[in-house]
Amino acid sequence: MSDVKRIYVEKRAAYATEANEIKHNLIEQLGLEIKTLRVINRYDVQGISDDILNKGIDTILSEPMVDDVYQEDFPKNEDEAIFAIEFLPGQYDQRADSCEQCFAILTGNTSAKVKCARVFAITFAGNKDDVLNKIQGFLINPVDQRLASLDKPENLNDEVPEIKPVSTITGFNEFSKEELEKFLVDNGMAMNYDDLKVTQDYFKNEEKRDPTETELKVLDTYWSDHCRHTTFATVITDLDIENGAFKEILEKDIENYKTSRHLVYGIDTKRPLTLMDLATISMKELRKTGYLDDLEVSEEINACSVEITVHTTDGDEQWLLMFKNETHNHPTEIEPFGGAATCLGGAIRDPLSGRAYVYQSMRITGAGDPRKSLEETIKGKLPQRKICQESAHGFSSYGNQIGLTTGYVHEIYDEGYVAKRMELGAVVAAAPKEQVKRLEPLKGHIVLLIGGRTGRDGIGGATGSSKSHELKTTTTAGAEVQKGNPVEERKIQRLFRNPEVSKRIVRCNDFGAGGVCVAVGELADGLEINL
Repeated sequence: MSDVKRIYVEKRAAYATEANEIKHNLIEQLGLEIKTLRVINRYDVQGISDDILNKGIDTILSEPMVDDVYQEDFPKNEDEAIFAIEFLPGQYDQRADSCEQCFAILTGNTSAKVKCARVFAITFAGNKDDVLNKIQGFLINPVDQRLASLDKPENLNDEVPEIKPVSTITGFNEFSKEELEKFLVDNGMAMNYDDLKVTQDYFKNEEKRDPTETELKVLDTYWSDHCRHTTFATVITDLDIENGAFKEILEKDIENYKTSRHLVYGIDTKRPLTLMDLATISMKELRKTGYLDDLEVSEEINACSVEITVHTTDGDEQWLLMFKNETHNHPTEIEPFGGAATCLGGAIRDPLSGRAYVYQSMRITGAGDPRKSLEETIKGKLPQRKICQESAHGFSSYGNQIGLTTGYVHEIYDEGYVAKRMELGAVVAAAPKEQVKRLEPLKGHIVLLIGGRTGRDGIGGATGSSKSHELKTTTTAGAEVQKGNPVEERKIQRLFRNPEVSKRIVRCNDFGAGGVCVAVGELADGLEINL
């Protein structure tokens, strides 16, 4: 007999706004003749008594004033097509996680296990198989979702595979050029051949042993464009400006850039011209000429940090004002909700790791025409309308849950953004200077890893966003788009506001796309990490 208890929760007709919106979109965007559509949240619960479940139904799983609740099964109409959608195994499910935490509060222990799915009951006109395939294709993003079984499982226990020892890539040091190139392709690495050749030479001549799989994965992550900014290190050797309205302006800007280089590096500098140098030369010139004396300079390179004086009723106080922006173009292309949500979450992480409290944000986006029909969608891409709508939901959802004001939103629509979506988030943060210590890590200091648990989502994010992308990207890159956890990040924000905590932190770094591979390595020159 199954130990799992199944609960269905459905909004009453007068409050079924989500179901009505989905029905409207199916009619307007797919041209389907939808008669009725219901959305039912399904909860499979294990590890609690009937008494606790009954208490939780009205306090955790439903809102009694607006929801109908059914146990084990729900009423169906004879002509309804019914299917369920769930996240892929290992993907973070915030609804299920929140349920488990609430049951833990209710019971005083962590025995409750919850898995969620959304059930759709739809009546429509037309060929059943054809229409159903269109509806499911519209609702399911295969990057992070799949059709769920309608049968109740015997238990909700996760299958934990046997943990095998880390394998050594036997013979790697003797691989020929052809074998190295094949190794790159077979393992989906972000490195190019030259990078891998340097790695081979190092292990062959310095370590005098073959590398392990983990070592190559770490190097691939650290050496990815996302983390190392290879593209920005591109050396500019020839400049050819086309004739046009901006030719004279651009030529003048280039001369100004060269003048700035001479001031910063000296007139005889051999330093190459790069895209990164173009982006940072103004800041370097301002520092050189004394206009950025209020810039906080430290070993922690997270957000831009400026020292300011704040006038309060109790007198002047010294504070750190921090700025950070980031783009999540690639993640939002393939999983709009999570990509936009973690665009904001990732921007918050940087000043947060600087012990500052984020209090303001902005969002700027670029997309193609979202009014175009689905038939005009480029093969291998999601429809522009889906990207626009779901990314807006993702960004606002994260901001609402963490409690952050988005004071400025600007959406740009241009056909150029069909090739690549723009999703930009920026934040402002602040902290009392006396609460922030920038110290040197010493032998014996403890490294703490705090935050939400790592799921399947997000793994390979740095290398994934550093590769060129193809038609199959949306089906193979699911694990690379991290699911945001604003509730956990909000807890960390509150924790870091406590001076008893923040003053004890020697150095802090956030886990970006590079994860533990990069964040830990940036804390100190040498660390022993046991995960």
